Amino acid sequence: MAKRDQPAMRPVMDGRGLGFAVQAMAKREMPAMRPVINRGSLGSAPPVRAFERWNPAVRAAAGDEGDAVITILGAIGEDWWTDTDNSARRIGAELRRIGARDVTVHVNSPGGDFFEGLAIYNLLREHPQDVTVKVLGLAASAASIITMAGDTVMVPRAGFIMIHNVSAIAIGNRHDFREMADMLEPFDATLADIYSARTGLPKDDITRMLDREAWIGGAEAVEKGFADQLLPSDAMIEEDDPAADPAPAAHRLDSILARQGMPRAERRRLIKDIKGGTPSAADQGTPGAADTPSGLRDALDTLTSIRL
Repeated sequence: MAKRDQPAMRPVMDGRGLGFAVQAMAKREMPAMRPVINRGSLGSAPPVRAFERWNPAVRAAAGDEGDAVITILGAIGEDWWTDTDNSARRIGAELRRIGARDVTVHVNSPGGDFFEGLAIYNLLREHPQDVTVKVLGLAASAASIITMAGDTVMVPRAGFIMIHNVSAIAIGNRHDFREMADMLEPFDATLADIYSARTGLPKDDITRMLDREAWIGGAEAVEKGFADQLLPSDAMIEEDDPAADPAPAAHRLDSILARQGMPRAERRRLIKDIKGGTPSAADQGTPGAADTPSGLRDALDTLTSIRL
């Protein structure tokens, strides 16, 4: 099957994303203000709504694709919370391992890093043989970009592809917000180009879908060209204990902290504290305090002061 005539998109910023580049924009001093924009961020946090609708327990059933399979399950990029690696670096290594063979990509993801999504899209588009993308449950946000790279895309009848405009956390005065809006426009245009090339829909129609955040069910995805066919129901399984996966709750916490203005570096330190489980030295004399990681207590203290 010949490759679809789709543009090769190249990331135009580094992997940290716009969500964190605002603070260093032109390296100028900016007033300390609370964040007023955050709809998932270009940097690394998938949209909260996508996490609410994502079932991390969905996996591919045993198939006959052999070892020419790449799985993209969870957030796009390198996930601080769960140590999941869905980065372009890993996908590139998997493609080199597979070599010049047809490849199948299993996707079940609420989204994540916009630029990692673009890079993975490019890698899959440049693969010399056919790429089949199977959406196992959800391909939202950055994961939907990756899905568009498939020569053949399959989605379950009860599955979804979600597309929306790019977004960022912005801090500053009205001039900074206007500058941020201008900065985001080329990325929205890039998304419209990718989705339009895959579906054949006019860019104006795609832009309207991006503006309203479109959730596209399986049958509609096939009808509109986001997918080629429905995925058989027996191609998927659901693990017995989906609640055992901490990713949805962890990422909701990260999104809440980001909305409240906690810098990325502080959130990463907090995550390390929570994972390490090391009690604060000041708590050694407090009965029961050593049972709770200091970072977790900090997170809980922060959450109790947040008005949601």
